Amino acid sequence: MTFATEFAFTLPRGYVDASSQVHQEGRMRLATALDEIEAIQDPRVQANEAYLPVLLLSRVITQLGDLPAVTPQIIASLFVIDLAYLEDLYQRINSPEQVVIGAVCPHCSTQFQLQVAPLS
Repeated sequence: MTFATEFAFTLPRGYVDASSQVHQEGRMRLATALDEIEAIQDPRVQANEAYLPVLLLSRVITQLGDLPAVTPQIIASLFVIDLAYLEDLYQRINSPEQVVIGAVCPHCSTQFQLQVAPLS
């Protein structure tokens, strides 16, 4: 059995670069303790905690389209739906616990809790 340390993803919208090229396909690796420690100690996070996901994601996303690197500026420029998608993926691959989300049945509008299986 192999242990996956990197996971492919497709952004819902994609990052649009300066030449209007859209980058949707990417890869995210498992986070290390150092990723989280250094991100928390960053002065931008000290000034604004909301910047933490931007730094963490820029450290763990190893590929986004054919961009040469994924920087905090690129992550900060993502559409909100893409940022939310990546934050959810980060939680799913790095959390030891099952992720539970609220869901609504598209047919009868009943609300329920849905357990999301961890990625493997």
